[in-house]
Amino acid sequence: MIRRSLAATLALSFGVTLLAVFVLVGCYLYVALDRQVKTELDSDVVLASRHVRRLASELETKDDVKSHTPRLVSAVLGDRALSLVLFDPKGDRLLSYGPNQVIDDLDSAPDKGVRLDPATIPLQQARVSDNAKIASSDVVAWTTDQKIPVRSVAFDVQLRDGTRLNGIVVRDVRAPLRLLDKYRDQLTMAGIVGSLVTMLATYLLIQFALRPLRQMTADATDITATRLDARLQVVQSPTELSALAMSLNRMLARLEEGFQRLFQFTADLAHDMRTPIGNIKGATEVALRRPRSVDEYENLLASNLEECDRLSRMIENVLFLARAEHPQFITHMQVFNVADELGNIAGYFEGLADEAGSAIHVSGRADTMLKADLELFRRAVGNLLANAIRHTHVGTIEISAEVKAGRVDVSVSNPGVAIDDEDIERIFDRFYRGDKSRRQPSGVGTSGASAGLGLAIVQTIMGLHDGRVAVTSRDGRTTFCLSWPQR
Repeated sequence: MIRRSLAATLALSFGVTLLAVFVLVGCYLYVALDRQVKTELDSDVVLASRHVRRLASELETKDDVKSHTPRLVSAVLGDRALSLVLFDPKGDRLLSYGPNQVIDDLDSAPDKGVRLDPATIPLQQARVSDNAKIASSDVVAWTTDQKIPVRSVAFDVQLRDGTRLNGIVVRDVRAPLRLLDKYRDQLTMAGIVGSLVTMLATYLLIQFALRPLRQMTADATDITATRLDARLQVVQSPTELSALAMSLNRMLARLEEGFQRLFQFTADLAHDMRTPIGNIKGATEVALRRPRSVDEYENLLASNLEECDRLSRMIENVLFLARAEHPQFITHMQVFNVADELGNIAGYFEGLADEAGSAIHVSGRADTMLKADLELFRRAVGNLLANAIRHTHVGTIEISAEVKAGRVDVSVSNPGVAIDDEDIERIFDRFYRGDKSRRQPSGVGTSGASAGLGLAIVQTIMGLHDGRVAVTSRDGRTTFCLSWPQR
């Protein structure tokens, strides 16, 4: 498939459009000039015809025509394109004047001019009567036997003795038509040349105007997987392309951030998976160095099973986060009672809280209803509650639900060491833990969520429900708030 050049396409389109405009304007000018020229020609023929008829009507008899020929031809004298012929009632020619060879003396020069007589003039049936006014509408265009275009008026004139003569004033229009043809040719040539020049100039101007786009293409070519920090130039781009350049730069920034997160995610995942695998491998190697008792082997298998459970939970959470990226992940939306579900979740974690030396207290309106995915709701609140138990040594964990401005806010608050401000900004990142040594905590509540995925899962669940998650930590108490839209 042949690829078309944008500059060539625009130049061709502009040239064709301009040519069409030239054609329309040229046709309009040509028709207007043609009409104006013919109107002036007809005006000359009408005025000459009126003048001849007025002079002839003052004659007594037809014999006076020859004696008053100079007077009669004065109406057309001075214009070599005008001709005059007068006929008697029998069709005999009384006067013939026409130095332009349209009308000539048939006796002296029978081979010149055109024979104009009542039998051959096509206007014979369209003569203007002697009592009617000659107007421009009476002018008729026709062509002689020698293919000479003319415009003429045929009229009757009554002499004083009552004799009716037939007259015709003819105008040779070859010169005006040649002028119109020349004007038409000049318009055509001007339109063609103008269109070609415009196409060339437009092509060059478009090529010049597209330089920023070519620069953007060159900049984009330099952007690779190892150079995602490169950006398109916005300062030198025109207004129409600056918005595009800024949008592409924002897209590149998102891609760079995504690649960085993916790189960090991969590194963190490898690090966190290496720990349980290393524990399994190390414990197994130690056990194989010498024979062990049955109890020691059972303890080894139990330890390995615990590490495998950690790996299984970690993989499950990673798969959950991957599946949650799909926009159709939520499929089971239902209406449920928030207070009842919070009570069920608290009951499930009550044993773990007792072992940790803490208690769980649930508060809120008993009639609070919410439409959401119930399993995801339980998982989000459960992750926050497990996180609170893990970081609470002694004290009461508060779970509450309240309705505010069309939203249902579910809060999980626990006493304990406050979270640093720098940690709050990144606490929802995958595999992020405030524990700089990345030491896996042990004890009650240790699960896959402790690998730095629990809060990331909570944030993902809230994003799937168009909700928000916020955290505050001050005065020795940390509170996580899940804000759900009340549908």
